[in-house]
Amino acid sequence: MAVITIKNITKQFGTTNAVDDVSVSSREGEFLVLLGPSGCGKTTLLRVIAGLEEPTSGEILIGGRDVTD
Repeated sequence: MAVITIKNITKQFGTTNAVDDVSVSSREGEFLVLLGPSGCGKTTLLRVIAGLEEPTSGEILIGGRDVTD
């Protein structure tokens, strides 16, 4: 399983920040859980990681390879 590193990800929809400067890193074989109230950006962050949404800024590394675009 590859290490996932999220560096300073921001996702804006118009003037609204759905995800604001999030940085997170997983370790080899680690499970990561996102918890938070409704509307805090959990799904948007997962959509950005999956490549379904393009981040406004920041970078995503999977196994050390930049997959942001």
